Amino acid sequence: MTSDACAWRIQVQGRVQGVGYRPFVLRLALRIGVNGWVQNLGGSVAIQAEGSPQHLAEFVSALRTEAPPMALPDPPVVERAESEGCVDFRIRDSDGDAASLIVIPPDHAVCEDCLAELNNPADRRYRYPFTHCTQCGPRYTLIDRVPYDRPNTAMADFPLCPACQAEYDNPANRRYHAQPLACPHCGPVLEFCDASGDPVRGNEPALAACVAGLRAGRIVAVRGVGGYHLMVDACSETAVQNLRDRKHRPDKPLAVMVTTSQLAGIAEPKAGELELLQSSLRPIVLVQKAARSPLAQGIAPGLSEVGVMLPYSPLHHLLLQDFGGPLVATSANLSGEPVLTEPHAVVQRLEGVADAFLHHNRSIRRPADDAVFRRLSGKLRPLRLGQGLAPLELRLRTPLQQPLLALGADLKNTIALALDDRVIVSPHLGDLGAPRSLAVFEQVIDDLCRLYGVQPERWICDAHPGYHSHGWALAQGRPVQTVFHHAAHASALFEECAIEGPMLVFTWDGLGYGQDGTLWGGEALWGRPGEWQRVASLRPLRLIGGDRASRDPWRCALSACLEAGVEWQEAPAESALARTAWERGIQSPPASSVGRLFDAAAALIGVAQVQSHEGHAAMRLEAKAGDRPGPGIPLPLSDQAGCWRADWTPLVPLLMNGSTSVGQRAALFHDTLARSLHDQAVLLRERHAVRQVGLTGGVFQNRRLLESARQRLDEAGFAVLIPEKLPVNDATISFGQIVEAQATTPPNWG
Repeated sequence: MTSDACAWRIQVQGRVQGVGYRPFVLRLALRIGVNGWVQNLGGSVAIQAEGSPQHLAEFVSALRTEAPPMALPDPPVVERAESEGCVDFRIRDSDGDAASLIVIPPDHAVCEDCLAELNNPADRRYRYPFTHCTQCGPRYTLIDRVPYDRPNTAMADFPLCPACQAEYDNPANRRYHAQPLACPHCGPVLEFCDASGDPVRGNEPALAACVAGLRAGRIVAVRGVGGYHLMVDACSETAVQNLRDRKHRPDKPLAVMVTTSQLAGIAEPKAGELELLQSSLRPIVLVQKAARSPLAQGIAPGLSEVGVMLPYSPLHHLLLQDFGGPLVATSANLSGEPVLTEPHAVVQRLEGVADAFLHHNRSIRRPADDAVFRRLSGKLRPLRLGQGLAPLELRLRTPLQQPLLALGADLKNTIALALDDRVIVSPHLGDLGAPRSLAVFEQVIDDLCRLYGVQPERWICDAHPGYHSHGWALAQGRPVQTVFHHAAHASALFEECAIEGPMLVFTWDGLGYGQDGTLWGGEALWGRPGEWQRVASLRPLRLIGGDRASRDPWRCALSACLEAGVEWQEAPAESALARTAWERGIQSPPASSVGRLFDAAAALIGVAQVQSHEGHAAMRLEAKAGDRPGPGIPLPLSDQAGCWRADWTPLVPLLMNGSTSVGQRAALFHDTLARSLHDQAVLLRERHAVRQVGLTGGVFQNRRLLESARQRLDEAGFAVLIPEKLPVNDATISFGQIVEAQATTPPNWG
């Protein structure tokens, strides 16, 4: 070092593991002329930098501004240090015992450089289904422990060949210290299996057999990055219907995987939707169907949108190229369960569903389903946290005093691990009532706690005593705090939007356990975390048959008619016993649920009498409403002990009026609810000086309702807040539980 040289010790936290950050630091140092070393410390990076003050300042600035695309580094922390007399710059071996801020990166789609190699006949990785570098490939689904080094991942099963080892050791190569590195000589291999005989082993033979099966109309379970997809020809009515029949999925939309060139004839993505489809997240995006789409009608029956995604792994690219058309790519699982990841499990559990299986021998350490986005109120917002997006890290404005684990809701479950000011939200885990879900739920809890090196001192669960997560938490023998469902919804939005408070939040969804012991779902809460007050709601609807009412919209419709004193001439034949149950109050709990009111409307209008999946009736009703203008009707509002209740019964005869079209009645229903929400907000402004109004809960996945409500609130001068980083549905509950628990910690827990 020259006489004017100095030494700095630099620590960089954030997403700097598994994203090519150390090789980037080395190349940066060599370019600028800085000596020293860089080292992984569990979850952060330590740097010894020696050189002139000018070079060091340039170096530190570039650590963020020039970071690799997958990296999200925090501002570097710099301290003066003693010179170690470094004469070059090196990558030191990782220190896995060092205490540091661990960040686990999500999986990322294959990058353009790797795709170019995949399609280059002169490249040694030509058509290799598992080609990746430092800027793409599996991370969350691959890692066993930190630091993120090859021996600590599933790739430890694949020793590098000499050619790959040379790339791994070469600082000038983009595969320098790329942990998913592999090639046809030393990496994972495909295997195709069906009932006809011996497995077909080898990448090209297995691919050819898979494509031949798909062209023959067969259902193939294909192992991807975070789990298996069930794939069929998306343009074949017979193949799609066969999949629906075997999977017992008569109506729920199916996602379609397409190439960019195929997309134009299938769907009509708007501004921003194509960019999101092509981003490294590679989510499913709900987009408008093309007028003459070649897709089978059975892909999304009764809906105007289709869920599409572009291929995100080399294997997906090869399948679509060879098949030559769009493929259904729906999660390989039983209804409500997490996506299947293991060959033996998928063969056993999908016997009778899949005709064949395309396996590979790279282990998937934990499931990660595909993320889902939809344009809502002018922005693309997540409906499901999944691959490429999760684990999702959010920050709290006030650090926690102790680590917490939130167990989320029972539907659309996610869990959240919180330490200091950080909250890590898991990918979508599914319905905890499904047979396999609790086992995966337990696995992901153990994995996140181990990967992040945290032992939560308190567990947070939903207050509903019937929730699987509630019962499971109590059975573990640990300190447990309960949080009410709609308070968690409101608190999640409050913290995501960094509100100073207080605010008014409409939490509209299917069902949640309320503070008064009844079922809620159409509430407005005023206040802030720990201090929410219920200030508006709906007239309760009695759910005939309890949980059965959520599967049979006709039960909700019958209850609505009985409540309104209107005779329903088209009631199903089996409604006689249901009427008796309502009249006698037998298994007919009241619920102020907007979700169940949607079900009632769908049945009364004739859109859906039964529903085969959550949201089925409401989705069909939204599609029927379309973009028709409708002022809605005013609903009577009454003040009941400080809570403004909206009476929906005047809607019932209008929904049954056959002299107006199905579309007109559907539009009337949506706009009446939006108008009622606006009217409640205006009344509450007079009482509480409301300025900010939040909209959250699964009902606001309905674009027609959300945009109608927002327009009315905007015109009334309210500032309207809607979740952007988290879904509006129950996937946000785990984060909200953390926020609410932080604000309501019992004194004896400190």
